[in-house]
Amino acid sequence: MILGSILSRFCAFFLLVLLVPVLIVLGLMCAISQGRPVMFRQFRAGKGMRPFRLLKFRSMRDDRDENGQLLPDEQRVTAIGTFLRRSRLDELPGLWNVVRGDMAFVGPRPLLPQTLEELGERGWARCAVKPGLTGWSQVNGNTLLTLDQKVALDLWYIENRSWLLDWKILLRTFLVVVGGEKVRTGAT
Repeated sequence: MILGSILSRFCAFFLLVLLVPVLIVLGLMCAISQGRPVMFRQFRAGKGMRPFRLLKFRSMRDDRDENGQLLPDEQRVTAIGTFLRRSRLDELPGLWNVVRGDMAFVGPRPLLPQTLEELGERGWARCAVKPGLTGWSQVNGNTLLTLDQKVALDLWYIENRSWLLDWKILLRTFLVVVGGEKVRTGAT
């Protein structure tokens, strides 16, 4: 198994313990700027479409219009939320999902079950592996890509995964955090 499941879970637990002070500071920043709850929890589809509860730091307020409808994301994202998203620090609580075995360090990012169902066979194929904290589409453009482009990159990863590719993705993730997102041509 890529980056061995037991080793991944142990490493994630070790990182969680090591990062407790950072998690506390980020949690306090979220609480002050957005209120409670600090964590965003949402059911996502894991390997084999098995649902699990994804954990992230919350990056948006629940602001609504006069009809009770949520305002568009860009109007609800806070300054701390923008920072958390850009730096990928909002994903740190996802280490708990790795500890639990719901996710891996590397794999396609977990999507909503309904999104995967709408993708049909490609959605099911995408769930052949555990979702990851980072993945091939995240280091090749992520938010700059369409859903179809991301799915194509994810399926390429699933067909070509190896421990070497996983390490390449982990290194590129660090570079994306430092240098920002860029679309990489010829990513597959």
